[in-house]
Amino acid sequence: MTERLPVLLAWSGGKDAAWTLHTLSRRDDVEVVGLLTTVTREYDRVSMQGIRRTVLHAQAQATGLPLIEATIPAHCINDDYERAMAAALADAARRWPTLRTVAFGDLFLDDIRAYRVRNLAKIGWDVMTPLFGADTGVLAREMIAGGLRARLCCVDTQQLDMAFAGRAFDEMLLRDLPAEVDSCGENGEFHTCVSAGPMFDAPLALLQGDTGLRDGRFAFTDFELADAS
Repeated sequence: MTERLPVLLAWSGGKDAAWTLHTLSRRDDVEVVGLLTTVTREYDRVSMQGIRRTVLHAQAQATGLPLIEATIPAHCINDDYERAMAAALADAARRWPTLRTVAFGDLFLDDIRAYRVRNLAKIGWDVMTPLFGADTGVLAREMIAGGLRARLCCVDTQQLDMAFAGRAFDEMLLRDLPAEVDSCGENGEFHTCVSAGPMFDAPLALLQGDTGLRDGRFAFTDFELADAS
């Protein structure tokens, strides 16, 4: 029997990362051994998505996988990010000595994927992008039909109306999105927070909080665990 390739999954807490986990879990040639998340130190939240750390930890627990966090400052430059990633991956390599591959939920942005490949190759790591090249309209509906449940936690108001913040990622949302907005938000139009799906052993009960505008551009909707003390 062929030994499966160990893979570390870049976990944002959003739908693409979650569906990447689901996709990889159905393959017999790879094994996702852990999750890797970038957290902004000052906010104590997942970078870009703005998901609370408590929700992040609950998501990781629901996947049954250990979580490695790369901590970056709020006003992060590329050097900060790359140092944090290198440190986190060194930690992962100590934990899993044969691990040298990171999977990402990238869909079609060649420049982002090329950056990841180039940056991680410098420190001896490979990149895997199992969803890359998928038709995002088809993929979005596949996620929804497959039981993934998520809500929009961040909206770029320069690309999408702020009123979409907090909405469920569902068929109604897809129908309401302007034609120029990608169904999966791959151009950064929106980001999501996943609460349920086939990659979780149980759904998370999340409470939706306020929506606020940051940097005059990004509308973040807060979510917290319903049973948080």
